[in-house]
Parts: sequence; structure tokens; C-alpha cells
Amino acid sequence: MKDTTSTLLAIFCCLLASLTSIQAQVDTISAEPVPDLNEQRLEDLLQDNEEESEFDFNTIFEGLAAYRENPLNLNEATEADLRDLGLLNDVQISNLLNYRDQLGGFITIYELQAIRGFDLPAVRRLLPFVSLRSDVDDFQTGLGTMLSTGKNELYLRWNRVLEEARGFQPTAENPDSTPYVGDPNQLYIRYRHTYSNRLSYGFTAEKDRGEEFFRGSNRKGFDFYSAHLFLKDYNKRIRAVALGDYRANFGQGLILFTGFGYGKSALTTSVRRGGRTLRQYTSVNEANFLRGAATTLKFGDHLEVAALVSNRGRDGNLIILNDTIEIELDGSFSRFSSLNLSGLHRTPNEIADRNGIRHLAVGGSAKWQANKGHIALNAIHHQLDKELTLTPRVYNRFFFQGDRLTNLSLDYSWRWRNLTFFGETAMSDNGAIATINGLLTTLDRRVNLAVFQRAYPRDFQALLGNPIGETAGGRNENGVYFGVEIFPAKHWIISAYYDIWEHPWLRINADAPSRGHEYRLRLTYFQKRELDLYLELRNEIKEVNVRPLDSNIDALVPRQRLQLRLHLAYRVNQALVWRSRGDWGQTDNPLNERQDGFAIYQDLLYRPIGSPWSFTSRIAYFDTDGFQVRFYNYENSLLYNFRIPPYYNQGSRFYINLRYKGIKNLMIEARYGRLFWANVDAIGSGLEFTGEPTRTDVGAQIKWTF
Repeated sequence: MKDTTSTLLAIFCCLLASLTSIQAQVDTISAEPVPDLNEQRLEDLLQDNEEESEFDFNTIFEGLAAYRENPLNLNEATEADLRDLGLLNDVQISNLLNYRDQLGGFITIYELQAIRGFDLPAVRRLLPFVSLRSDVDDFQTGLGTMLSTGKNELYLRWNRVLEEARGFQPTAENPDSTPYVGDPNQLYIRYRHTYSNRLSYGFTAEKDRGEEFFRGSNRKGFDFYSAHLFLKDYNKRIRAVALGDYRANFGQGLILFTGFGYGKSALTTSVRRGGRTLRQYTSVNEANFLRGAATTLKFGDHLEVAALVSNRGRDGNLIILNDTIEIELDGSFSRFSSLNLSGLHRTPNEIADRNGIRHLAVGGSAKWQANKGHIALNAIHHQLDKELTLTPRVYNRFFFQGDRLTNLSLDYSWRWRNLTFFGETAMSDNGAIATINGLLTTLDRRVNLAVFQRAYPRDFQALLGNPIGETAGGRNENGVYFGVEIFPAKHWIISAYYDIWEHPWLRINADAPSRGHEYRLRLTYFQKRELDLYLELRNEIKEVNVRPLDSNIDALVPRQRLQLRLHLAYRVNQALVWRSRGDWGQTDNPLNERQDGFAIYQDLLYRPIGSPWSFTSRIAYFDTDGFQVRFYNYENSLLYNFRIPPYYNQGSRFYINLRYKGIKNLMIEARYGRLFWANVDAIGSGLEFTGEPTRTDVGAQIKWTF
């Protein structure tokens, strides 16, 4: 690495944190450094998946906005309601329910401080979104009233990368056209009507960079359209109705989980999937949702039944023979080699794969609920109109192939004293059985513990499964996880986890059965709303393919990734928050040279009291030996739109977001961001190659509430 330490230390005056206020969870420009759990979880997700992503995660944050206006009644909230808030870990949810059962309900909101495992930050996070108010007349509100009254929101967004990528440039073979058929603008529109937390309907439309707009393959305008109507808690019988696009989750996600699923994270005792079975879908991820109809009905005091049907087009890589889609002579369907999850339709090949497969999914769940827990039987059947035929590889020998798949599962949860047991066991129609089981407990008023075990056979198959684990897909993995939270003294929190696993069969980056383990330790110090500081150590050792410097053959060796982070958030005054972060890390294996590096950044979040203007800004510097040493950092952007890029190579990152709220019911935002790599000639590869060592993104958004 180049010696840039002295320059960076002169600029690096403090250590930053991704810890903004409660309001930051619904507002990306904030001035209150309360830890934002979702930001930390998103960083962990990308770190574990080893990829860069841009998100439209309004489905995570907009629920909190609704609860701010219509707080959740703690005396009536179910476990699913508390989980949907996303503000408490699994042990805290169990302890809250136990406390309410023992005392017959809350008399005052301040009783939260008396619950085991509820530290001051947890109480402070929760207070803006909960109450003890009873909505006695909620069930008396008619559907017509909910459809015609309430709150309406309209979003218009534009984004663009200023550097011209190769995909937008004519080629020597075709000087009159470009590989990308559309322009470099990214466009987004969303309308949503809500009534309290009970009704939501609206539509979303998006055009990605390089996609056509009102011409060619998109003569009707945008490339992606989504619409939904979702009704929740209409009466004591009808608990949910979903029409159009929606999300659905069964149990711990072994056979069905189309929502956003966190994995291992800084919330070391949050290891359960869960929440309500059905939710509305308002995002623009073009792969991870269902389209059709679903409902949840309650019969009596204990039985809840959910049913769903989804029939939608999926992008797939169709098998081509003699330049035509292969159709068998006996009249059966053609075949495809894989599903395309990117949602991009910029080139003729991508457009040809668009909605090439019809995916029908029919499922249901019957859940018996008691005061202390539940047990549920779940089933889902998938039917594809074309047969999935994978390109033969040793690692995918046991993957699903064919045109139909059925899954069954049994999931449970039970609270006994200070213990909560949970789990799910599932079977695919080839006979493979997968299981995940866990325990949550409070060992002492100052100690919370989470343990879970998973056993996912190499031949377990589920098209929409997403359980927690080291790898995605819920297959070819056995492991045990231990997570703990300790509150040793006032203002201090110690959180840690240890995970050990093995893969009985080959993986795409491991040419033999492999294993690994990981530990993580975080020490946090906080002072009310003024200061939040943590020091974190994370170490992972995993067997992967590594190519020796003097060989063309991969070898399976243990690769170590070690990272150290120091993070600070400080509220200077009512208008200004100062956040700083420093990362150092290294990657090493027995065959090749060790790589290491560091990254630092400084954030300022400024919102003057009484002023319609506010802004958030970051400057970051990083110096690493390459992609193997990278640091994922959450970036504020336009409202409900976030980036979590990896910082690596040698360079800098700068962005600024401006917001104006001086016009009633109107919010206007603008963004400018710039990435610079000092040790490369150009950013990007293939059609995304720009020929320049910079990447500049600009954007604007208007939100109208009426």
C-alpha cells in the first residue's frame, strides 16, 4: 500500500458511527445519534454475502413511520407485531411478553425499564412507536372509509451516473447502436395510500439505467411495475388480505421467506425469522416477491389459517439451440438453465430472458396459537412452465431441477419461564429433511443468550427458502451459533457471537467438503442521547478455493478475514451530529501473500432548528490491497433509498445530501456523490467500464404528502 497514513490521520479527527437517531430510521437526515439497528444489519448482510448492493428498502423503514403516527399498543401487541417493529432483539421480545403475562398488562409505559434485558437505548428506541392506548373502535371502521380517507404519498426520483459506461457507447461492429438499448437515467415513481397501520394500496414503477422508456421493449413506459392492496386486522376474523404484489413468510424461512432476511449481525441475540405471515410489497426488487392473492383468517381464539396463490413471470436464461428457443417435438415445454435475479433489461439478451418463465406458487399455513407460543403446519407447491436444467457442475449435483417442487414444514415457538424455544423442520419432495432449532434466554438480569443449531442437507430443495445460515439457500450446511449480550455496568454493553459450521458437499468456491468458524466481539459505551461509541473485533476462518501464485490449479485452504472497527457518534448540539468510523482489516491464507488495509470516514448531519434546509455529508479515505480487504459502509441517500458500497483499493469517497421542507406537504431532495480510485486507470468492467478512475452519481427526489 502507498504510505498515505499521515495525510489520512490529519483529516481523521474522530471515529464515526452508523448510529443515528430514532428519527433516522424513517428520515435519512437526522440529528440524534441513537443506534440505528437496521443500518448495522444491512452492513452485516452485505459483508456476509460478499457483494455490493443498492437498496430501495422503504419496506423496512416506512413501517416505523406509520407506527410513529399510530403507536403500537403494548398491551395488545402480538409477538409478530413486536418483531415487525424491528427495534427489539429476540430475547427482549420474549421477556416483554413474559412480563406482560405475569402482571396482566402494563399500567405505565415506563415499566419497560423493569423488564429484563431492556437497557436504556432499547427503551429509548421503542418509546416513539408504542403506547398503551386502546383502539376500541378500530374494528368499526368501514372499508370504504379506509379506502377514501387517510394519508397519500407520491415519490418521484431520478438518478444518474455522470461517467459514460461502455454500454452507452457505439461499438466498432455496430456504429449506429449501443449495447444498452436505453439511456443512462434511472427513474422511479411511487404512490401509496395508507389508513393508520391497517390499510395500504398503491403502485410503484421503475426504469433502471440502460433500459428503454416508452419505446422498444417498454412501450408502456417503465420496465417494472408493481401494485398492491393490503388490509390488516380488518376484524377479528379477517387478519390480513393481500391483492397484487405481496410478501409471505412461513416459520424460520426453510420453505418460504420472500421478505428481507437479516443474517448474523451486531444484534447477536436476534437470530429468528418471524413476524406476520403476510405483508404488503412496495419495493423494486424484481425477484423477491409474490404476485396474486393471499389471506390470513382467524377461527376462534387459537386457530389461524393462511392461504396464498402467486402466478408471475420470472427472468430466466432460456436454453438456445440453433439460434431458437428449444421446444421439444413431443410438445412439452422448453427448458432454462437458471433464474436471472438482477431485474435488469438493458441488452437484447437480457430482454429476451425477461419473464421467460411462468412461476405458479400455491401455499398455506395452519397455526395453533396459545398464550405461550404456537405450532404451525406449512406447505407450498411450485409449478414452472419450463423445466429447469442446470449446466452440469459437481457442486450443483443436488440442486433442484425440473418443473415442480413441493415443500412441507412444521414450525414452533414456546415460552416457558425465562426460556423461549423455536424452530422449524421441513421436507422437500425428494425426501430430504432440513431443520433449525434455537433457544433464547435471560441467564441473569444483565446477560441474554441465544443459541441455534441448523442442519441443511446437501439435497434439500426450496425455491423460495431463506433461513439464517452462513450461506444462502438453506442447503449443504450444518452449524451451531452462540450469541450473548452482557450489560456489565451503566452505559456499557458487551455483545458477542461464535458460529461454527461445515459444508458436507462442494460449493461454487470450494472444490471439496469444507468448514469454518467465526467470532465477533463488540464493546459499546453510550451516554443518553449525546454519545455512542463502540469497538468491534471480527474474525472469520473459512475454507475456500485459493490459487497459488505459481499454479493454475485451485487448492482448498483456510482463509482468514480479520477486521477491527472503532465507531463514534456524538451530538454536538440540537442541530448537529458528528459521526466517525475507522476500519482496519487483513485477509490471509497459507498459500498467498497477506493483504491488508484501512478505511476511515467522517459524517456531518446538520438540521438547523426552525430552518427548512438540512443536509448530511461524508468524506471517506481508504487504502487496501484489493477487493479481498473491503469494508461495507451504509450511506445515507434520498429518502428510503440507500447504498452500502464496499470501500477498497486506494482512493476516496464523498457525498452530500440536501433536503428542503419549506413548502407545506412537499419535500425536495438532491444528492451528489463521487468515488475516486487512485491506483487504477478506470472503474468498472465489461459494459460498465467507464475509462475513468471516478464514478459520480447524482440524484433528486420529490415527496408530496396529501
